[in-house]
Amino acid sequence: MSEAGLTKNAEDVARGYRSILLRQTLPYIAVLTLAVVGVAYTNISHQPLTRYWEFLALTTGVFCVVTEWGNAKDRPTRLRLLGTQALHWVAILVTMNIVLLSGVRQMLPAPAISLVLLTLLALGTFLAGVNFLSLRISFLGLALALAVPAIAWFKQSALFLVLAAMFVIGLGLALWPRLTYKRAADEP
Repeated sequence: MSEAGLTKNAEDVARGYRSILLRQTLPYIAVLTLAVVGVAYTNISHQPLTRYWEFLALTTGVFCVVTEWGNAKDRPTRLRLLGTQALHWVAILVTMNIVLLSGVRQMLPAPAISLVLLTLLALGTFLAGVNFLSLRISFLGLALALAVPAIAWFKQSALFLVLAAMFVIGLGLALWPRLTYKRAADEP
């Protein structure tokens, strides 16, 4: 086989590996993105999206079952997987609904409720990963949990970040004519 053929074969293998890796990673990214979008929307609208969080918890539960389904080889193991995950995610949903009761809801502003619901979703996801001994699902739960303080920090420091960005843009605009003039003077 020629060197060009080997190179093309190696490129095809690498492209196939990247495609498989993307398909395996995409659901994790989708859950994380949906959670962050839910918090962002809640922060903008100042209303908790109760059905959205319930949908996301159910989706995450189904996602956990689907990712571990291949590891359950026989019918009793699969039934146990379905039963334990159903109980696990029902407990998370019940806890979410306790937070959404009117008495509890009145004590917390809408953005805080969304952060509490995201924390419960993170806890449920992390515990599902621990139950499965799945590093990916546990990491997803950890990423969801780390999104809570990150979102709270971003909200508190948004004005500072906007001012810093405006400073950098202003500095760039102030230096742009000098850099352009210097390049024009350096060219023969």
